[in-house]
Amino acid sequence: MSEAGSFSVDSGSSDLRLELPSGVLDALGVAVVALDTAGRFVLWGPQAEELFGYSAQEVLGRHAAQLLVHDPYVDLVAGKCEQMMETGQSWAGLIPVRNKNGSTRLVEFRCSRLPDKQGDFYALGIATDASTLRKLEQDLALSTQLIAQSPVALEVLDTDLRYVAVNPAMERIHGLSAEDHLGRGFREVLPSASVDASEAAVREVLETGRPLVDKYTIGRTPADPDNDHAWSVSVYRLEDHNGQVLGVATSVVDVTDRHGAITAAAQARQRLAQIAEGSARIGTTLDMRQTAHELADVAVPELADVAVVDVLDSALDDRRPATPDSGPALFRTLAVKAAYLAEATGAAGTADQLVSYDADRLPTQCVRTGQPIMVTRVHEWDLARIARDAGAAAVLASVGIHSYLAIPLAAQGRALGVLGLMRGRNQLPFTADDVTLAGELAGRTAVSLDNARLYQSVRNTAVTLQRSLLPQPTSPESLEVATRYQPAGTSTEVGGDWFDVIPLAEDKTALVVGDVMGSGIDAAATMGRLRTATATLADLDLPPAQVLQRLDKITAGLDPYIATCIYAEYDPHSDRCRIAVAGHLPPALTPAGGPPELLDLPSGAPLGVGGVPFETTTVPLRPGDQLVLYTDGLVETRRDAIDVRLDLLLRVLDGHDPSLEVTCDRLLEALCDPDDHDDVSVLIARPGPRP
Repeated sequence: MSEAGSFSVDSGSSDLRLELPSGVLDALGVAVVALDTAGRFVLWGPQAEELFGYSAQEVLGRHAAQLLVHDPYVDLVAGKCEQMMETGQSWAGLIPVRNKNGSTRLVEFRCSRLPDKQGDFYALGIATDASTLRKLEQDLALSTQLIAQSPVALEVLDTDLRYVAVNPAMERIHGLSAEDHLGRGFREVLPSASVDASEAAVREVLETGRPLVDKYTIGRTPADPDNDHAWSVSVYRLEDHNGQVLGVATSVVDVTDRHGAITAAAQARQRLAQIAEGSARIGTTLDMRQTAHELADVAVPELADVAVVDVLDSALDDRRPATPDSGPALFRTLAVKAAYLAEATGAAGTADQLVSYDADRLPTQCVRTGQPIMVTRVHEWDLARIARDAGAAAVLASVGIHSYLAIPLAAQGRALGVLGLMRGRNQLPFTADDVTLAGELAGRTAVSLDNARLYQSVRNTAVTLQRSLLPQPTSPESLEVATRYQPAGTSTEVGGDWFDVIPLAEDKTALVVGDVMGSGIDAAATMGRLRTATATLADLDLPPAQVLQRLDKITAGLDPYIATCIYAEYDPHSDRCRIAVAGHLPPALTPAGGPPELLDLPSGAPLGVGGVPFETTTVPLRPGDQLVLYTDGLVETRRDAIDVRLDLLLRVLDGHDPSLEVTCDRLLEALCDPDDHDDVSVLIARPGPRP
């Protein structure tokens, strides 16, 4: 017994035995008594009074067995005491004891013979309630088994943060036996681990008493030095019943599987977010090159350090994309982007460059098989199959390209091209998760590329059809004429704009610009009929208002279409021009040497409305004057008011450029937007000098 009420822990033992404070003895109610050789009480401790109910005055000098032991056991107990006093051999046993209040209590006795200075002997007896003792033994056994068999790793450290005890679960985590822990500190047990943060956290608990609960930590231990593990750690300070700090206890739960699941879920959410962001950023236009650049912008730097988008050259025209069954494949590089170093960009590819990859090259194999190709660790011979030539391979090697991924761009079961991804500064190799993410982005891009390809094909057909319906005007001798037709920037359908220059009798010339409202083949057909009808009516030498009146009746029979039109008849002999308008925008007139103006003419109603008369207005048109006829696609937008646009038209015309062709180009450049949804027709006429 090191001090009253305290048991010491054997530091050389691996058993987890906590130091027991004196409060345990109080809980047990350990009574101490002493008897002389005659078996009479000569000492009676306070705990004995609590256990048996008698005070010291009531028992001192009385025979122990006769006072406390039931009659059937008196001789047995007295005999044991006499034998002990004679032989000095201690004894212990369970004895039913008679309490002062008459009740019986089963008590565990332990007796030993002790001599005094005079050589006289006394019997020292220690007694405790048997039921209390059994309960404590059961509790201790249960605690010991729970600690030993618990899947939760447990450890106890002293105030110097040296190991006092560990359970088997902690032995398995550290890969060390309990004996190899005891008396050693953190750094000795885990020499290869970074323990600064852990040691600081445990010491804070030791100093403040505030527990650390469910601290998440990731690391490696000697038991598994090659793999990261995740643990949930809780630390508590240990104190005795007087508040004296004994050390700390730590519980550790291995949550590696849960951490892996959480990490996988987080990565999946990140991939979904990247896919969602990529979907919003890719395919914003029906332009294949723009779409390819958008894919490269999304891929770099989040997914790769270098991205190359190569499309089969056959996919860029009206031919259906085809992958050769053997031999080289002809690609056109649409986009290249690198997160760093211009050399990497140039070596990876050049935008709009035509490149032929042999059959053994990885881009060719990717589009031919329709399957991703991943080279986790790129070697020198791999670069020879990735780069377009030996020089490019050398540059890619010099900038540290170490991992490569090729993803097919395929839509409707046909390969369109390949997305090539490379990593250099990013030291992580590509993984299966990267293949999944890149595949999603490539799949969505391929659909956009295919839509752009089909759009361009249909648009080319539509524009060709539209142009075939327009005349090829020739300038009469007395009149210089320039025309332009520009299809809508974002529509694949045929528009209804038309213009015409019709020679008339007596050197006159009819100038016509019209716009069938609507689009599509039917609108184009209506436009063709009206153009033919206008040319026929012009031969009748009718005034412009009558020409429009008859066109109005014709258009009414072409339901549901209506059209706007402006018809002008120029007479070089009188230097005059007669004009009639059917719901069309006013023409602009730029007098020679003067500012341009919009002619204030009766606007009339569109053709096909019916019942509204048209008026003919005569205006001067002298040599050097410019008359500009146009359709609404030139000046109407969704952003600006029509007055603002008409003012801009006049400012452009105020340049007095001597070339009508240049003036046409300037008008289109200043007023037309590539994103406009309407086609544009422009006709400019200028009388020449008199012979």
